[in-house]
Amino acid sequence: MTLQTQIEAALYEVIDPELGVNIMDLGLIYGIQIDDDNNVTITMTLTTPGCPMHDTISNGVKYRVGQMDGIGEIDVNIVWEPAWSPANMSDHAKDMLGIG
Repeated sequence: MTLQTQIEAALYEVIDPELGVNIMDLGLIYGIQIDDDNNVTITMTLTTPGCPMHDTISNGVKYRVGQMDGIGEIDVNIVWEPAWSPANMSDHAKDMLGIG
């Protein structure tokens, strides 16, 4: 399993506390970059710009990825473009939230 795949798997364990769904199924992760020193940059968004869980989710990402062996520095970039929409969610997330 590649480091990229391991990071993706770990991010399924980070839950949006307001929705009770993991950030991967919500479609909040836009990109994961890993450099030659295993420093990780995660580009993500939140469901709304005023999300009160901004720090909780960002810190959850850093904490969970930081638990992995061999990881260097972790940077989480929160972006607002492209804007998140429910269309980003997996079918599993939609089922969990009772959406179509």
